[in-house]
Amino acid sequence: MNSKIGYLRVVGILLMITLIVAGTGGVARANDAADARHLVEKARMTLDSFDKAKDMSAFRDLLKDAKGVFIAPQILKGAFFVGASGGSGVFMVRGSKTGKWSQPAFYTIGSASFGLQIGGEASEVVLLAMTDRGVAALLTSSVKLGADVGVAAGPVGLGASAATANLSADILSFARSKGLFAGISLDGAVVAVRDSLNHAYYGAQVTPADILMRRKVANRRSGPLISAVSRDAAK
Repeated sequence: MNSKIGYLRVVGILLMITLIVAGTGGVARANDAADARHLVEKARMTLDSFDKAKDMSAFRDLLKDAKGVFIAPQILKGAFFVGASGGSGVFMVRGSKTGKWSQPAFYTIGSASFGLQIGGEASEVVLLAMTDRGVAALLTSSVKLGADVGVAAGPVGLGASAATANLSADILSFARSKGLFAGISLDGAVVAVRDSLNHAYYGAQVTPADILMRRKVANRRSGPLISAVSRDAAK
């Protein structure tokens, strides 16, 4: 009996993740353009809060060397200890030759459990892609963190420094929930392209590579976010 309940619970969790991703995936909706604009603005606010926090000195130092930054302003948790978690985010890449940051590409991020021990049902998450491999992984249509690309919790706290980071990790992850900052393990989380928002925001069918690497499209509403990333990464 217990094994059957456990099986049904796992199936339920996987179904919740599927609904999170499918509900925000490739089918365009009338308000996708508005959703995309709001996500970009919220991403700017999230980055600002991470940059200003006294416990995030290591984050600020690491951002200077990051090749890409993924910002998810709100990750919702479906259950307290075990349950589906998911939300949407934007990913931006630093030009290898120019040093200029790209327009944002839109993604979903979901997991059976993010292990958010810092409490709360909603969290902000920022990923720093520290290697070319980390950037390349996030250019694909879907990537499983920890399996397809290395990920580790970023160093957080007044005594933490960039030197304490896991240098073997392609991606470092940070989170805030209820005002508390923490490094966070995202092993098993799936990041997938949110095609409908990319289409709505840029008015064209574009891939992440078109946005981030080839830079074929632009939206003037991205200006404040690009300026914020450029400023914070140059400190």
